[in-house]
Amino acid sequence: MKILVTGGCGFIGSNLVRLLVEDKGASVINLDKLTYAGNAESLADLEGNLNYCFEQVDLCDAAALSAVFTKHQPDAVMHLAAESHVDRSIDGPGEFIQTNVVGTFNLLQAALEYWRSLSDGNNFRFLHVSTDEVYGSLAANEPGFTETTPYDPHSPYSASKAASDHLARTWNDTYGL
Repeated sequence: MKILVTGGCGFIGSNLVRLLVEDKGASVINLDKLTYAGNAESLADLEGNLNYCFEQVDLCDAAALSAVFTKHQPDAVMHLAAESHVDRSIDGPGEFIQTNVVGTFNLLQAALEYWRSLSDGNNFRFLHVSTDEVYGSLAANEPGFTETTPYDPHSPYSASKAASDHLARTWNDTYGL
């Protein structure tokens, strides 16, 4: 299986990439912009591995995203890339809207175009990764969040992630992706 992982140089992403390549034997295309949160050195040990490829691409570059799909022809996408951290979103919300909302839109569009070009699109999957921040806060005595908990974002970060969640759901409901 060939999996396109966005945000693969981040903390969670790099661990996922390593698991997929080393433990699962998957072929991984790691797409990362390499911002403050991404560190290509965290996966330096995978350089030269035939099942690993790195693409430095910004999710806001729609043409570059389409080119990655054309070049690598993945079987699945695992979308982890996001601007994160509540405090950073308060200081500079624009980058969160661009990456988390516009970037997710661009990725969904590129994936949709690619998926429609496949002779057997039923085997293609798109997994969008969210955050518990979209549900708001819990008091110490409250039960944990579930998938049916209403959205209640309270920061530009959580609102931008909630928006990206809604986009991903919509591309499934409207287009079948």
